[in-house]
Amino acid sequence: MPLPYLGGWANRDSAGWYADYAVLCARRFGDRVTRWATFNEFSVFTLFGYALGWGAPSVSDRGEHLKVIHHTNLAHGAGVDVLRDLVPGASIGAVHSFQPCRPADPAPENVEAAALFDELWNLCFPDAQILGHYPPRIARAIEPHVQPGDMARICRPVDWFGMNHYAPLFAQAEPGAVWGCGFGAPPEGIPRTDIGWPLQPSAFHEALMQATARYRLPIYVTENGYGTKSPEAPDAQGIIMDRERLDYLQACIHEMVRALKDGADVRGYFVWSLLDNFEWGGGYGTRFGIVHVGFETQKRTPKESAKWYSTMIGGALGRAS
Repeated sequence: MPLPYLGGWANRDSAGWYADYAVLCARRFGDRVTRWATFNEFSVFTLFGYALGWGAPSVSDRGEHLKVIHHTNLAHGAGVDVLRDLVPGASIGAVHSFQPCRPADPAPENVEAAALFDELWNLCFPDAQILGHYPPRIARAIEPHVQPGDMARICRPVDWFGMNHYAPLFAQAEPGAVWGCGFGAPPEGIPRTDIGWPLQPSAFHEALMQATARYRLPIYVTENGYGTKSPEAPDAQGIIMDRERLDYLQACIHEMVRALKDGADVRGYFVWSLLDNFEWGGGYGTRFGIVHVGFETQKRTPKESAKWYSTMIGGALGRAS
């Protein structure tokens, strides 16, 4: 029977199903793959799928969302244990969507909404997995789903913290919403991309320093990039001038270097993405690539951001050698 009909992540048995999947992956790839992430962006598929109703399975229920948070955490812990047992020398972590969460305006209800949204988006997964407890606003609500020994099963030793970062989040109170809060608009004066994401590279430094102080793990920035609805087609000379992306990446890397100087242990950085691709939320209509893909011809054309990035990392490697 397909797993969604068995309750999906809302079924506590899903942690065991995930462990079985981890065994299969470890046995198939463990002789060649040493770096492993248990999950990518826990908060996105759980919050969108079980609280906001935006993604599969389109549920908006606080109780179901709490179950899913806890069962996914249990699955993470089970996956770590499988990899430790079956892949000698494995380097294991998880990838979190990690963005500073701010109130849409200074109203007290929005300040509280931002604090709650921060726990739902940023903290309820890494806090449980690395610190061994849930953040305070979530802890009491999730208690009925936590059985004796669960937190020890979740909090397994990991080697690194994976961070996907794009922009700060702005939250507001929404009395009719499942959690009484939701996404708000950025304040006036904060520029946005044409897909509506705030442009504030200084938030990247803030996120790196927060993760450093809270989790004390090496950090790999597994996604950072700039998306647009523009087709960004080559001009008559074959050049694709994506100035906004280039400026954003340059500013974010500057903020990462600043965080390194301030004590963040950043071990790796990956631009999202190398190629224009099928974005799960935006399909082919949103482009993040530093290399343009003609989707009908599959022709690849480096954008100006790719040329700048190539030069930049080449210089960095030269200085390091």
